[in-house]
Amino acid sequence: MDAKIGQFFDSVGSFFTGSEKIPWCDGDVIAGCEREVKEATDSGPEDRKKECLMRLSWALVHSRQTEDVQRGIAMLEAALEDSASPLQEREKIYLLAVGCYRSGDYSKSRRLVDRCIEMQADWRQALVLKKAIEDKITKDGVIGIGIAATAFGAVGLIAGGIIAAMSRKK
Repeated sequence: MDAKIGQFFDSVGSFFTGSEKIPWCDGDVIAGCEREVKEATDSGPEDRKKECLMRLSWALVHSRQTEDVQRGIAMLEAALEDSASPLQEREKIYLLAVGCYRSGDYSKSRRLVDRCIEMQADWRQALVLKKAIEDKITKDGVIGIGIAATAFGAVGLIAGGIIAAMSRKK
């Protein structure tokens, strides 16, 4: 478990030190965050519970599992109305943007990250996420153009073959 937590912090650390990657989180860290939430819910101040829920939300939207990401998005959307400060709201919007990015909803993710940048124009995490979103949209667009070009090329070859076959018959 300690090794997994170490990997978690290394992942977060590489994110802040200039690596252009959005960190991943594994199931062991999520399970640890869920235990913290349960303990904070059973006994502890409300602020501690909210703090633990934010850590769990962070872990969920950074998961490789689609179900975890969707759960994190749902938790953040429900918690967004309960933001005590603009900083908390910005953090939740950012995490929602990460979740939407991970789930493939790039247009929503871009809208959310743009809101974060409006709140703080020089926020490095948001700027890195925006670049990742734009890179993904560009990459998907190029792949889409390639597929369309291939399809049109195949249709052209088939049509040319049919025309050639018909001209030979005459």
